[in-house]
Amino acid sequence: MTREPLILGIETSCDETGVGIVRGTTLLANAIASSMDEQARYGGIVPEIAARAHLEALTPTLDAALAEAGVALSDVDAVAVTSGPGLAGALMVGVGAAKALAIALGRPLYAVNHLVGHVGVDLLRPADAGGGPLELPTVALLVSGGHTSLLLVRDLLDDVELLGETVDDAAGEAFDKVARLLGLPYPGGPQIDRAAAGGDPAAIAFPRGLTAAKDQAAHRFDFSFSGLKTAVARYVEQCQARGEPVPVADVAASFREAVVDVLTAKALAACRELGVPRLLLGGGVIANARLREVATERAAASGVALRIPPLALCTDNGAMIAAVGAQLVMAGRAPSGWDVGADSTLPATVVQA
Repeated sequence: MTREPLILGIETSCDETGVGIVRGTTLLANAIASSMDEQARYGGIVPEIAARAHLEALTPTLDAALAEAGVALSDVDAVAVTSGPGLAGALMVGVGAAKALAIALGRPLYAVNHLVGHVGVDLLRPADAGGGPLELPTVALLVSGGHTSLLLVRDLLDDVELLGETVDDAAGEAFDKVARLLGLPYPGGPQIDRAAAGGDPAAIAFPRGLTAAKDQAAHRFDFSFSGLKTAVARYVEQCQARGEPVPVADVAASFREAVVDVLTAKALAACRELGVPRLLLGGGVIANARLREVATERAAASGVALRIPPLALCTDNGAMIAAVGAQLVMAGRAPSGWDVGADSTLPATVVQA
């Protein structure tokens, strides 16, 4: 096709129902419905609740995206959908809906990797600004409630290498668990951020997981936050055992600093050791103010160009899936087969399922 393709993207990997519409690299709509309030009652994501919420939210979110973009469903050239990684039940809802739409419309279907979507979203710019080039190769640090991954992206569609990932808790998961330890509500990220604003980040020397010399060979670019979470729990228990009030602000600030220190240090080490002067941040935890601040300072000091997509495009969304779908269409890639399914453990190296 001679004009840029109009792509509908569907994202249901966790607790956010996202429907995005892009034309080439131009963002037309980014509609999101979240089941976070329902999940908050349980202090974390309940997969069954997330899947049922997607079922209820998909149609109204699709309608909202079409209205925002000012297009009709029949105008869509292709349908893209997250096929993994993520929660199996939640993914199945999105994949099933995308298949139904593609078949009903007589349009091709593209099953896309969720993690690669967080990289591809950097292509998108507002409708009045047009798209922007995604400079490659780039190191990408993706940080969310379910994933903490470090990627080397040489080519968005053909060459994505997983450098490292979390070996236990994801960073966002650690924020939620520590918030619970401190008596703060779910989701933990924003709550820790607020509490830390009045604390001393150097007050408590919490551990930095997988940064010791003995870890460098096997886990150079991997992450671990379980030990940090346990250290916070022990500190809180010791305060309570002594009958002392827990210094919530200092604990929050020191915990956050430990997480931010490890994330930025490993990401910039990858840039340095691989000779890649670019770093892209993505995922919902990028909304953390201290993470953005430290990443900006350290990247500048290291001579690394830092890219952070607009915060509305950092959290899980359908626009990022549509963005990758558009690249696949424009590259002339064949659609995914109708037998494609949800793959909760889809490797980051598989861009299209």
